[in-house]
Amino acid sequence: MELHQLRYFVAVAETENFTRGAARVHVSQPSLSQQIMKLESEVGHKLFHRLGRKAVLTEAGVAFLERARRILFEVENAAKELGDHPSLGRRITVGAVQTVMPYLLTPLIATLRETHPNLLINAQEDFRANLVRGVVEGDLDLAIVPTPVKDPRISVEPLLTEPLLLVVGKRHPIASRSEISISDLAEETFISLGDSSALAAQVRTFFGDQKFQPRIGFRCAQVATLKLFVSMGLGISLLPQLARLPDDRDSLTYLRITGSEPTRDLVVIRHLQRYQSRGAEQFLTLLRQHIRAGEASGAVTGAPT
Repeated sequence: MELHQLRYFVAVAETENFTRGAARVHVSQPSLSQQIMKLESEVGHKLFHRLGRKAVLTEAGVAFLERARRILFEVENAAKELGDHPSLGRRITVGAVQTVMPYLLTPLIATLRETHPNLLINAQEDFRANLVRGVVEGDLDLAIVPTPVKDPRISVEPLLTEPLLLVVGKRHPIASRSEISISDLAEETFISLGDSSALAAQVRTFFGDQKFQPRIGFRCAQVATLKLFVSMGLGISLLPQLARLPDDRDSLTYLRITGSEPTRDLVVIRHLQRYQSRGAEQFLTLLRQHIRAGEASGAVTGAPT
């Protein structure tokens, strides 16, 4: 029995398809199928029902799956621990959602390249669900995502609570107002990120709690596109304070909503049982320090401009 056979088996079990399983582990489908057949021969049981294009675990396959996952998990942990030597470069992979990566992680990573050259950081920007899955499957050492995160395999550490600010174009009538309430927004057109965005879900929840139904005129995939729409006077939006940049001052105004200010909680997620390398622990310490420094200077929680 070979480790790659176990990886192939888990890939097919999780995708329920031999072709998708082969794509996940980067081998050809015939090669994967052959290795699965060899594995079935070695364990003496059929592991899958082949139902057309669908692969469904047999009773033996269900029992074998957890053991295979546990074996791969322990091998991965052992390899990380043995490779985590103080004299070697510390390589880690961190993830963050689209409304965090450019504004919080990217500047930190650029700074650490100069100050901590032995800390080798790979980064992945993605949606929250994909990042949680990456942490669970071991593709990510840690990730920064908004709450909620509900997975018993995940460790959740609070990192930052920040306001969601109303963002309008410089020439918008609201831009000169000192106080804005929800009722003032009834006739406004809103610009939103797509439904897959955790921020869009948080904004919907906030408005739902306020019994307010925003009129969505445009949906964007990127914060930069959303800001462009707002700057051109096509609508208004809500953005986390982290997304406010100095360059925005020429075209955008950020305001607080009075009465019931929306916020979001950012957390660091890690796997509860996977080996945490020295690099991951070092990065997390530096990230906490970066957040505290930003809070002290007002860069993270300062007043809107």
